[in-house]
Amino acid sequence: MPNLFFSKLLPAIDDLAELKVTLHIFWLLHHKRGYPRYVSRRELEADGVLLGGLKETGQEPEERLRQALERAVARGTLLHVTALRRGSGQAQHGDEQDDWYFMNTDVGRRTVDKILRGELELEAIVTPSEVRLEVERPNIFVLYEQNIGLLTPLIAEELRDAEKTYPADWIEEAFRIAVEHNARSWRYVRSVLDRWATEGKDSEKAGRGTGKDRRRYIEGKYADYIEH
Repeated sequence: MPNLFFSKLLPAIDDLAELKVTLHIFWLLHHKRGYPRYVSRRELEADGVLLGGLKETGQEPEERLRQALERAVARGTLLHVTALRRGSGQAQHGDEQDDWYFMNTDVGRRTVDKILRGELELEAIVTPSEVRLEVERPNIFVLYEQNIGLLTPLIAEELRDAEKTYPADWIEEAFRIAVEHNARSWRYVRSVLDRWATEGKDSEKAGRGTGKDRRRYIEGKYADYIEH
């Protein structure tokens, strides 16, 4: 068991089902052989031991499993990749969706990156363009992965804190500003949010999109984060 699990992850998990599912996936991956190592949703849904431990009054274990997986993905413990089981062409009615879960480690992130680039095929027959990181998670996680890159556990913790601190529309606009100014880093996005919290956001609206507004970012406190 990684030391990071006990020092960072375990104290942060506040849902029993998420803890059970996380530990069970650790155990399954430890006993797998070959490359890459991952578990599928179908595999988990057919696991009687796991489902037996998720039984709760008034809620089906399959639903508890779904919620626990979403929590683990949102927390940054797992990477979730989805793909359609088919050969080519556009999505058709009846296409089967495959769900694969990887540990969010250096190896896991490199593996997912290869899958997204179409350089690695798993057991499903898929079109690379249909492979994507699952986006059923807090919006700030989606924004980060779409505009900056794959999550790490430490970044995920910072994103959760920011989501509790700033309004959702602030976060979306800060990411948009980062993209507009070719400054795709969480450090830059956080600096924008910090500035708005300190100086006020509404005062900048009148100048959005103007040359003066752009110079404020390029020549001001964010200059070090921007590629000219």
